[in-house]
Amino acid sequence: MAKALIGYARCSTDKQDLAAQRAALAALGVSSNRIYVDHGLTGTNRARPGLDQALAAVRRGDTLVVPKLDRLARSVPDARHIADALVERGVVLALGNSRYNPSDPMGKMFFNILATFAEFEADLIRLRTREGMAIARAKGKLRGKQPKLSDKQQKELRRMHGTGKYSISDLAELFSISRPTVYRTLARTTETTDSKPKKRSRAGSHRITHVRSDNAG
Repeated sequence: MAKALIGYARCSTDKQDLAAQRAALAALGVSSNRIYVDHGLTGTNRARPGLDQALAAVRRGDTLVVPKLDRLARSVPDARHIADALVERGVVLALGNSRYNPSDPMGKMFFNILATFAEFEADLIRLRTREGMAIARAKGKLRGKQPKLSDKQQKELRRMHGTGKYSISDLAELFSISRPTVYRTLARTTETTDSKPKKRSRAGSHRITHVRSDNAG
């Protein structure tokens, strides 16, 4: 049975492109139909469908190819666990043009160094993200998810809905929003109305006073 090359590529956000990684894998001899990907998943997340499929696809004698080690894992324990599991199954792990050889002390040390740097970079990204969010909060720029409609637009939407002439679909199309957003806007109106304290009837109060004055006479 011919030995196969199975490729794996990953990017952390939906905005990133996998084209460069696919091209790198193709240059290493991996067929396009043998490349498994994860789009929008970080390397610290071990639950990755694409990675699971790639690991399931490799057989003894095959080679799992990744462009760089940080595409495979972003922590030292995960990188070691995946590499050791592949070795036990008789699968070769290729990091670009280099092949991981656990029996080679220098190769093993180099692998651990790469894994350490990958984890270090992931920690730096998390730290910078937290610092950026803290600065944004301090400047008042991070206020959470804002409504899609202004107060004026919400009032107009509620007015139009109250006329009974417009369906939910009509309102969604007119305001360029989704149907769930229309429902949420109307639901907020109901919640606001229900939360307002009800005024006591003055007429009722006068009637009680009048009855008391009759009784007193």
